[in-house]
Amino acid sequence: MYGKYAIVTGASSGIGRELAIIAAGNGYDLLLAADTAGLAEVADVCRGAGSTVETLQVDLATQDGVDQLCAATQGRAVDALFANAGHGLGRAFLDQDFDEVRHVIDTNITGTVYLIQQMARDMVELGSGRILITGSIAGYMPGSFQAVYNGTKAFIDSFSFALRNEIQDTGVTVTCLMPGATETAFFERADMMDTKVGTDEKDDPADVARIGYDAMMRGDGDVVAGWKNKVQTAMASVTPSSVLAEQHRKMAEPGTAQRRTAGRE
Repeated sequence: MYGKYAIVTGASSGIGRELAIIAAGNGYDLLLAADTAGLAEVADVCRGAGSTVETLQVDLATQDGVDQLCAATQGRAVDALFANAGHGLGRAFLDQDFDEVRHVIDTNITGTVYLIQQMARDMVELGSGRILITGSIAGYMPGSFQAVYNGTKAFIDSFSFALRNEIQDTGVTVTCLMPGATETAFFERADMMDTKVGTDEKDDPADVARIGYDAMMRGDGDVVAGWKNKVQTAMASVTPSSVLAEQHRKMAEPGTAQRRTAGRE
């Protein structure tokens, strides 16, 4: 009676929005979730591709929010989970409001792993399913002036590989998508529009989403989106952490956008 069914978190914009559109075009019915406005527009686009779409505006940083999302499936088997919800936080750690720090950790780590545990248990019981986790190349480097965000992505990148290994013989695949800086609302939301990385040219979220979706369908363990990002991660693996931290500072420290502009004049 039912076709393929997928959940996309962080679906209101950016990579999540593009993943939802791709999934709709490939015959998935969708449950879209986000903690910001914009789901209605994405849902309309997906319905235009022939998908049946439900939406849920909910804070996935909370266990209650994740429970609401799980309940919204009404027991329907989930064929694909796009665990994409996440956000960043710029500026010096000591200057950050701790409620905002905690929300980044709870969204990127706690809510994500809780949702994956709930969904993966059912997938393993059924013997099939695909999970795409949005990690980041940020997990490869100490993130000066993005210390908490990069730390959460280091956790997620590592977690994805461990989970993949644990359930490798169950018929369920786990893929980690690791993008670099992407043209989304991420940097504005993280208060980083006065930084070099916030104002530099970035990757197209539609391209990043396609790379992640295709890797998931192949059953790949991970994929770094973009050849420049592949080079960056390769270099990060052999570069001292102190050097990486200083390099990140030059990209993410407040005011670097202005200094970079002044240097060109």
